[in-house]
Amino acid sequence: MKKLLAEFIGTFWLVLGGCGAAVLAAGVPEIGIGLVGVSLAFGLTVLTGAFALGHISGGHFNPAVSIGLWVGGRFQSKDLLGYIVAQVLGGTLGALILYLIVSSADTFSGVGTDPGAFATNFYDANVYGVNFGMVGALITEIVMTFMFLIIILGATHKNAAPGFGAIAIGLALTLIHLISIPVTNTSVNPARSTAVAFFAEANAMGQLWMFWVAPIVGAALAGLVYKFMAPDVDDATPLKDI
Repeated sequence: MKKLLAEFIGTFWLVLGGCGAAVLAAGVPEIGIGLVGVSLAFGLTVLTGAFALGHISGGHFNPAVSIGLWVGGRFQSKDLLGYIVAQVLGGTLGALILYLIVSSADTFSGVGTDPGAFATNFYDANVYGVNFGMVGALITEIVMTFMFLIIILGATHKNAAPGFGAIAIGLALTLIHLISIPVTNTSVNPARSTAVAFFAEANAMGQLWMFWVAPIVGAALAGLVYKFMAPDVDDATPLKDI
C-alpha cells in the first residue's frame, strides 16, 4: 500500500506540475515560460518526485515505465497492475486540482475544444504551426519512450554511478519534451495523457489510444534491448571505473 501511495502522489505531482505549467504559465503575455519552461517543469517533477519517493516505490509515475521495467526484468509482475491503477488515479487527481484552479478564473468559459487544450496530447493537428500526422506522432512517441526507458534502465542499473539516477532521468524527460512538444504535446506517459483527457472538451479521448499504445511499445522494446545489452548481473564495468 505504501508503494502504491507513493506512485499515486508522484504521478499527481507530475501532472499538476508539468501540465499545470503548460496550462497556467506557458502562455502568459510577456512573462510566460513558453515551451522551454514547460519542458523543464516536466523534468523537475520527475526529478523531485524521484528523490522524494523513489526509495519507497522506485519512482515510476508512469505506466510505460512500469511496463518497461517489468519487461526488462526489474519489476515484479504481481505489482504491475496496482502501480498502473495508482498512477492513473494520481494523475487524474492532479488534473482535477488543475481544473478547479483554472475554472476559478473570472474569465473561464471552458477549457476549449482545440487540440492541445488543457495540455492534452494530439496528432494530426496544427497546434504549433506544423501538422504532424498519425505516423509521425506514433514514431515520435515510440522512440521518445524507448530512449526514456533506456536512460532509466541505465541510470538505475546496479553498476551505474550511484546517486545520479534521478538527475539523469529528469533531464531526459526535459529533453524529450524539448524535442516532441510540437509533434504531440509530448506524452511518453499514458497516465499523464489520460488524466487531462478526462477534463478536456477537445477530441482528446478519441486520440487517447495512441498515447497508450505508442509509449507501451517503446517501453517494452527498451526493456528487451537493455536486458540484452546489460543484464542485471555484475559483469559490466562500473561507470566510476571508466
